[in-house]
Amino acid sequence: MLAPQRLALSGPTLVRLLARFGDADVPESRQSISDHLSQWLGWTDAIALSTALSVQTPGGEPATRVGASAEQSQSERVRAALRKAISGEGAPARRDGRRTQAASAPADVEPNFADFRQRYVALQQSMETDIAMLRTRLRAALAARAPALARLATVDAVMEQALGARERSLLAGVPALLGAHFERQRAAAAAESASEAAPHAWLAGFRKDMQSVLLAELEIRFQPVEGLLAALRTS
Repeated sequence: MLAPQRLALSGPTLVRLLARFGDADVPESRQSISDHLSQWLGWTDAIALSTALSVQTPGGEPATRVGASAEQSQSERVRAALRKAISGEGAPARRDGRRTQAASAPADVEPNFADFRQRYVALQQSMETDIAMLRTRLRAALAARAPALARLATVDAVMEQALGARERSLLAGVPALLGAHFERQRAAAAAESASEAAPHAWLAGFRKDMQSVLLAELEIRFQPVEGLLAALRTS
């Protein structure tokens, strides 16, 4: 008897990867983006957003137009640096200056997910900090380019503040899902009685999986940046 085929899940790569690693059926959301936002925004957030949208921008000649190429280049540098940190062979530096140890370990040491979790959280902190700084720079560029775009910059600032806590809460759960995937991979390798010559060969596959998840998270975090850059290019 053939096993039932699972429906292909659409949506962000991050969600599809985690669903695949967890061998879970994730139902498609029937809610629109506006419905989700209405649940995530509190009444104080709604007031701030309404105020930002109702601000009247001055008319007349536009402000000095600043080319978007410099901001595009800076955004590409930030993205490239974060991708390099995610894909790099060495472990990234933590905020306290020390190094995480998940990138490599002696072959005779039993692998521990705590090291991988530490590395993942350190990279999440780097993404959050660097992208927040980039968004601030792009908002300043928008406001300088044309008075009407100052409203968009203000709206983005409000949305970043309103949704930041929700985003951190959701993404903070990713390491735990990876931890469960780590344990399943280790148990599967033990059940297959891996050769003593390479007792932890399965770790290479797990590292690749974790890297894929980090890159997918980076793309989600970069979506507001892409929106701001699109506004700069088309204004």
